[in-house]
Amino acid sequence: MNMDIATVNALPYEDFVDILGNVVEKCPMITAAVWSGRPFLSLAALEAAIREFIDALPESGKEGILRCHPDLAGRDLQSGSLTRESHEEQAGSGMGALNSGSLAHGPAQPGVQGALRNERAVERARGIEEVKKICHLRLQSLVLTDNRL
Repeated sequence: MNMDIATVNALPYEDFVDILGNVVEKCPMITAAVWSGRPFLSLAALEAAIREFIDALPESGKEGILRCHPDLAGRDLQSGSLTRESHEEQAGSGMGALNSGSLAHGPAQPGVQGALRNERAVERARGIEEVKKICHLRLQSLVLTDNRL
């Protein structure tokens, strides 16, 4: 679904949250919170509102967002409990080709061992930046990018 920003701005609260509620994985509260900031002048303005909301959260809130993201190469992938959006993203990135055998041989991504040595706050910040990148991609799949109010 590709809506223009005027259509997004005209959505009733319930529809806004239903349609955009998973741009941050399993966190419709974020979309619900930014709804009151309408009208957004552009997709970039909507995305900025979401980013600002996330950045304003206490560290425990940011950790909560990260906990909502799936275990991409583990339990969630193997059990089939990924959201539609995550499943499509993982299939496109090749992560869907991983199996329990490849997982048993070590980390799926280079640098994971080094990441384990980093401070928790650094890793949390990196994780939140990745969440924002995914949010950006999901918003682009829902809202037309070349229009402004």
